Amino acid sequence: MRSMSASKPRPVPPPGEGARATQRDVYSRFIPREELSSFASWSFGDVSGGSAGTPARDAEAPVDPAERQAQQLRAARQSGYQDGYRDGLVALEGFKQSFASQTTTQVGALVRSIGEQLDALQQEMARAVADTAAALARQVLRSELALRPECVATVAEQAIDALLLSARHIVLRVHPDDHALIAGHSAEAIAARGARVVSDPQVARGGCRVDSDIGLVDATIDERWRRAVAALGSALPWQATAAAPAPTAQRGDDTPPEPA
Repeated sequence: MRSMSASKPRPVPPPGEGARATQRDVYSRFIPREELSSFASWSFGDVSGGSAGTPARDAEAPVDPAERQAQQLRAARQSGYQDGYRDGLVALEGFKQSFASQTTTQVGALVRSIGEQLDALQQEMARAVADTAAALARQVLRSELALRPECVATVAEQAIDALLLSARHIVLRVHPDDHALIAGHSAEAIAARGARVVSDPQVARGGCRVDSDIGLVDATIDERWRRAVAALGSALPWQATAAAPAPTAQRGDDTPPEPA
């Protein structure tokens, strides 16, 4: 009992002091991560022999020259393959561009050639159609002049009307066969302008020529036909060209005459 009374009582820490003491005990054993600036893991080295922490290294074995040459050959082959593959791709790309450019040029030239040929064909067809139409019109007009020769009187009146009113000394030149027709059908128009009708064999039938002091009106059938077919794009003349005579065979003096 005495010993129990002699022992001193253990002091009781104030509130909160126990938690701080526990925290100090923890800090005495562990260091918080936020208080460390840098750290690294550490492992034991080979403790069987040699210096501590330094692994034992085996001596390098000698390399066979044949193996080294084989490695160098494989490396050279791989490098050559890569270089060749790269150069092949570059050459292929250049060939594709060159082939595309050449093909485009050839196709463009072909298209232009086809277009030019089509244009020429269209022009040739247009000329052929115009010549055909002019030939048909010429036949119809010749038939009309043969059936109705009095139509020349209308042509003469239109030619006189084409002159200005101030024209004087008007002379109407017509073919001799058309003189009577014009004098009978266009007498009033001729007298109104004070014109004279003169027969001229150089003027073809169906047309006329008017002379005056201020100008000339060419209403001949050849001139009117030329202007009409020129509007159609044709150059077919009114007078058909005579066919050249076939050459006759020349016989020598020793050739016997043909039997009658």
